[in-house]
Amino acid sequence: MAQSTKPKRPKKCRVSTCRASFVPAQSFQTWCSPDCAVVILRQRQDKQRKSFAQRERREIKARKEKLKSRADHLKDTQTAFNAWIRERDAGQPCISCGTTADVQYCAGHYRTTAAAPELRFEPLNVHLQCNRNCNMGKSGNLLGYRPRLIEKIGLAAVEWLEGPHEPKKYTIEELKALTAHYRKLTRELKSGRAA
Repeated sequence: MAQSTKPKRPKKCRVSTCRASFVPAQSFQTWCSPDCAVVILRQRQDKQRKSFAQRERREIKARKEKLKSRADHLKDTQTAFNAWIRERDAGQPCISCGTTADVQYCAGHYRTTAAAPELRFEPLNVHLQCNRNCNMGKSGNLLGYRPRLIEKIGLAAVEWLEGPHEPKKYTIEELKALTAHYRKLTRELKSGRAA
């Protein structure tokens, strides 16, 4: 007794610009013509190339990360911290001169990183400051900085900043954690403003 074979059901071509109906010669066939097969093959090759390129970029990034010194990590953390300060204080006037002009602003340290490296990442010690005039031109403009800082955080907090502090020597792992922390805070502030 001969077995009856089921008739093959029509499929739609996988190529988005075609979508023609066809009866496949093989069960795995997803294209209606040789031209569409070439399109699908090229799409797969492009996807593989992109995946390979992404994997290669990740590997390069990982190798670069392994070559980073503690100083490189400190610089990354400082960049992330400064970006957070600028985002935290966005829209506020310069802490030293009070300007709200459309100028470049930076994260200005009240106690400099050279004078008090232990306060480098202390949020009370760093505030929005106009870059060219106060931060660069007047070396932080401390004469203007202190009275406005007292108004902002209070005399007790300013005196605490001016007092002695335990030295801090961050490990690479601590710096990585701080970098991630401040990047996350910056993203949250930006997304909060966008909402």
